[in-house]
Amino acid sequence: MAPPLRRVSIHGYRAVRDLEFDPGNVCALVGEASSGKSTVLTAIWTLLEAAAPPPTIDDVSRGMSGRIHLEADLPNGSTIFLDARPPDTLNLNRAGSPPVLFFPANLRAHELVAPATGTGPADVVHLFEPPIADHHWSQLDGGLQLVLGMERLLASNLRRFVLLIEEPELYLSPHMQRHLFRLLRSLAQRGNQILYSTHAPVFLSVDRIEELALVRHTDDEGTTLLQPEPLPEAEAFRVLSEFDSDRAELFLARAVLLVEGRTEKMTFPFVFEALGSEPDKEGILVLECGGKGNMPLFARICNACGIPYVIVHDRDAPQGARPVESERVVNRQIQEVAGRRRTVVLTPDFEAVSGMKARGRGRKPQKAVRRFKSGNGEVPQPLRTAVEKVLRAARTSY
Repeated sequence: MAPPLRRVSIHGYRAVRDLEFDPGNVCALVGEASSGKSTVLTAIWTLLEAAAPPPTIDDVSRGMSGRIHLEADLPNGSTIFLDARPPDTLNLNRAGSPPVLFFPANLRAHELVAPATGTGPADVVHLFEPPIADHHWSQLDGGLQLVLGMERLLASNLRRFVLLIEEPELYLSPHMQRHLFRLLRSLAQRGNQILYSTHAPVFLSVDRIEELALVRHTDDEGTTLLQPEPLPEAEAFRVLSEFDSDRAELFLARAVLLVEGRTEKMTFPFVFEALGSEPDKEGILVLECGGKGNMPLFARICNACGIPYVIVHDRDAPQGARPVESERVVNRQIQEVAGRRRTVVLTPDFEAVSGMKARGRGRKPQKAVRRFKSGNGEVPQPLRTAVEKVLRAARTSY
């Protein structure tokens, strides 16, 4: 079923100088704080809702001509728009626009819903009022109140609404976040359009990366937005089977260090520490791929989403010796997807480079952690190179 809004265009509004995207029935806006996610949602609400405050001169993008232009295409081929030159002119055409409900984060502990008027929105706002029933729902915070309201919306057979939600994960436990995500997907399947900003991996459909809108902000371009292309069906199923919530953090990271397995994942934070850095502070995710064979898949996802990354993998053969055919094939695949600049090859493997080989292969994670946690000795150059590369990527990506 076609979503109520198709192409959305935002020009000259707050941090957005010029942005256009095509949201589907579900669209998750992902990006760092102050990247412009809330601006995109507020612009859509301003375009659709008569009760939204009109743009003021403070809403005009710095350095722009003074004009704000918002527009969206509807399924019937018509276009709605808001065109303003604050404080002098405001031209509107909302004819045929879909009903909208906006749930800003700053209202989550209070009334939840921004002003809603017109036939439809005003009739369902009461569904988000606190319940009176004497059970565990009766003492609701803003998070549980939002969940119950979405349950009531679903039961009301809501159709053809646009729901805009800032950070649906606020005040919710992980299991309740999963429940809310399923509610939102059910509402979308009934023909509603759900757009939300989030910092929670549970709200990302990793097998449907076309539902992601990766929001970035730079001083040169202002707020920009990247929508990845859909994955081929076979690869989408494989992504669904390989991604858990930890790996889904990839979409929220400034940069990603892709490593083969658990030993490297446990060890590299201590390598960062030995070099005077902290990956979490830098927005870097150390992601174990579950084996070298999965690394091309994760690299392709990063490529599709414009996420900076570095791959560290074993050569699996000493210097001067040829790896076996199966290892050569995977090594070549990684090289083709990631390129030399983003690849660090460990010869012959991580254990040898990190100095763990001498005592055999047992208890690798424990040995690796002890080796680098102690802070004794120099960090081997290949590991130092990997950390320096991903730090540089994280610090220059935005």
